[in-house]
Amino acid sequence: MDIGVFGLNAKAAAGPGETASLARKAVELGYTSWWVGEHVVLPTPRTPSTPMDPLDPILDPLVHLAFVAAVTDRLELGTGIVILPQRNPVVLAKQAASLDVLSGGRLHLGVGAGYLEPEMTAIGVPMADRGRRTDEYIDAMTALWTQERPGFHGKYVSFDHVDAHPRPVGGPRVLVGGHSPAAFRRAVARGHGWIGNGTSPADLRGHLAGLAKAAEEVERPARLGKLEITFMPVDPVEIPDGHADEYRDLGVDRLLVYPLPLEDPADIAALLERQGERLRGR
Repeated sequence: MDIGVFGLNAKAAAGPGETASLARKAVELGYTSWWVGEHVVLPTPRTPSTPMDPLDPILDPLVHLAFVAAVTDRLELGTGIVILPQRNPVVLAKQAASLDVLSGGRLHLGVGAGYLEPEMTAIGVPMADRGRRTDEYIDAMTALWTQERPGFHGKYVSFDHVDAHPRPVGGPRVLVGGHSPAAFRRAVARGHGWIGNGTSPADLRGHLAGLAKAAEEVERPARLGKLEITFMPVDPVEIPDGHADEYRDLGVDRLLVYPLPLEDPADIAALLERQGERLRGR
């Protein structure tokens, strides 16, 4: 089971010096991947469903990961997640392919349908069709990355007689985030992997049951291979003794450490060191 770090494109970790220092520290400590989230805008004043205060800084995930790619040479790079309906899929396909090439094939593109209505409204995306857009956008990007003569015709995006080079080096591998039945079906049918979170192995068991049910309902293309499982415990911040073994036994391929509260770079580094020492021995 690989161990990654999540969320360091925000708050006190977002500066260039802090990013470079923490990314190199993560490599030194044995973390294998670096994952970041996304919010383009946040409602103000803060609402109960908002994950961050609107004054908290959070960097664009692809711009941030390009910086991390330049200061490291081994860390895998992941979005956990990009809110896909808010993006133009043709432009995002180009951005992701560019980052994959420049990083030497290290990109994992985690995507999700989103849930924050004020953010989607500000960008001009209807909440009602965000799931259908997500499915179609994944398919459109895949066509641009993989087809010899790319073409796609859907309700929300359509193109033909175009091409986009350079093609990605490693895929990029698409991970689908979310905990709804629709997200589970999307992961099985369209994702190389699934990415989710929870507070305990019990939460993960529920998500895995949802994925198993989805596998009975939709077909998984052979080209996607085995569904990878990436999971981030969010409470408590430090993974309790024994839980890492449980996550591994449940089939987690990648466990992510989220070093909240992201208020002090020194505290973040200390937590990563403490948690890394505990998890490496398991």
